[in-house]
Amino acid sequence: MKSKTAMAATVFFGISLLSGGKAFAQDTAAQGISIDEDIKLFRQDLRSMKKQIVALNMNLSESEALQFWPIYDRYTKELTAITDSKYALLKDYAQNYDSITGEQAESYVKGRADVEESITKLRLRYFPIFRKVLSGQATARFFQIDWRLGLIMDLQLMSQTPLIDPQ
Repeated sequence: MKSKTAMAATVFFGISLLSGGKAFAQDTAAQGISIDEDIKLFRQDLRSMKKQIVALNMNLSESEALQFWPIYDRYTKELTAITDSKYALLKDYAQNYDSITGEQAESYVKGRADVEESITKLRLRYFPIFRKVLSGQATARFFQIDWRLGLIMDLQLMSQTPLIDPQ
């Protein structure tokens, strides 16, 4: 029953996102908050919670934890570097939203695709590294958690990002 309720809420939320629009740019400007500041606060909140969520859901033994966390920290550092480019794309998009050209829109889509590809490549590169210190199931569980958290972050961010007006 829980999963059906969660799915229904997600579908409802997704539909409301598509009917949304200029909220991000308008709300940010109306509150006098810079896009940089807004994104910085969002990312700080996420980083502070992500490690706690992973820890609560991994059920690591003491010896696994000693080996896992340094790898996790390196992985997170590399992931953060990749996602920096995602946030730069979003910042540029938000700044140019009202006057975005076809070329800028195409560049945005290609840039986002490049970011997603880089994240996938990072995960695939780190899978055998985590696998050396965790069982196959625990490694898969970590990446499931990582994917879910990534999707939640993207959903939150995209819910505040207006769709391009095709004019």
